[in-house]
Formats: sequence, structure tokens, C-alpha cells
Amino acid sequence: MLLLKNFFIEFGSYLLLMKEAFRKPQNMHIFKRQMLHEIDALGVNSIPIVCVISVFVGAAVVIQMILNLQNPIYPSWIYGYASRKALILEFAPTVISLILAGKCASMIASEIGSQRISEQIDAMEVMGVNTANYLILPKIFACLVFFPLLIVLSIFIGLIGGGFGGMLSGLSAFHYIEGIRLEFATYDIVYAISKTAVNAILISSIAAYRGYTMTGGSVEVGIQSTKAVVQSSVAIMVINLLMTNLFF
Repeated sequence: MLLLKNFFIEFGSYLLLMKEAFRKPQNMHIFKRQMLHEIDALGVNSIPIVCVISVFVGAAVVIQMILNLQNPIYPSWIYGYASRKALILEFAPTVISLILAGKCASMIASEIGSQRISEQIDAMEVMGVNTANYLILPKIFACLVFFPLLIVLSIFIGLIGGGFGGMLSGLSAFHYIEGIRLEFATYDIVYAISKTAVNAILISSIAAYRGYTMTGGSVEVGIQSTKAVVQSSVAIMVINLLMTNLFF
């Protein structure tokens, strides 16, 4: 009962903070400059880890498909087709979002938390700055803009990695490409991007809330950063289930 009460208290506090954060920026020029900085810090710097993970995930998915669907009644193109569906619908938007939650959520929470405990946020509030809007909104918009691009890149790299995995398991490149091209549905990409956009908002807003409401010293920065990663990861899995039921 106490756990449920604490959840609703924190959820209400989160909604109130987001209400302040989503106000119109006081200076659009500063907002755009901050957003470009956050895109570089949160998005562009995440490209290497996304590419590396996508290659190995794509290869693992295709190898698993070949091992589990190895039957004379299945045509050779089924491995490429099933792998493409799995990568676009689940592995890329969900697994990569969880990786980004681990990298970006901890970074956002620790950055804002450090500003809180060093009283930088208090100083800005004394000067009349809407600190929730100034610190949080650029991060949310940066994630919302760049994370879907990362997922599209992840799908592309994952399919290439799947080709290498297929060739290692004896699948010809022709049959793999034939399966990838077969009955391609734009709706799948729309679903993946939509789910990623929601995940981007969850990751950035939950992490920002954990950092902004932080109290205590430097030890608390680590604790709240861990909470940001765990809570955003749980939220991603819950939303994944809800959106899968909604879209399909």
C-alpha cells in the first residue's frame, strides 16, 4: 500500500514538472542552440554503440531463425523475411531503446543532478529562469528528433549484420535479400518509429525528473542515475506491450 502511495506521489510530481518543462521557451535562439548541443551529446555520440550492437543482434537473429526454422517445407527466403520482421518490429525499437536508456538516461540524470546539488539550478531560478524548461525541454526534443533516426540506422545495420550471419550459416545472399524485399510493409517502419518516439520521451523525461528532484550529495547522483535507467527501462517494456496491442 505504501509503495502504491509513493508511486502516485512521484507520478504526480513528474506530471507537474513536465507541465513546467513543456512551456514555450523564453528565448527560442537559446533553446535551438541547447537542442543542437543535446542532439550531439545524446544522439550523435550514441551512433557507434548502436551500430556495433545492431550488427551482432542482426547476425544473431538470422542465425537463430536458420537454426529454428530449418525444415525442407520452408522456402529459403523465409529466413530473410522473418528476420526483417523481427528486427523492425521488436529488436531495433525495443533493444536499442533499452541500450539508449542505459547510456542517455544515466547521463541526463547525473548532469541535471550535479547541477542541482551544486546549486546551479537555484542560482538560475533566482535570476527568473524557468529551469525546468531551460534544462529539460531541449533534452526531450533532442531525443525525440534523433532517436528515431538511430532506430532506422539500427534496422539498416542489423539487416547487413544478418546477411553476414546468414552467410556464416550457409544461407545464400540471394535468398536472404529476396526474403528482405518480399512483401515489405511501410506500416512496420511507422510502428517502429512511433514506438521509438514514445520511448525517447520516456527516457529523457524520467531521467530529467530523477535528476531535477534530486536531494543530497554526490552519492545520491549515482543512486538517482541508477533509478533513472531502471525506471525508464521498465516504462519502455510496459509501453512496448501496450503499443503492440494498440497497433496490431
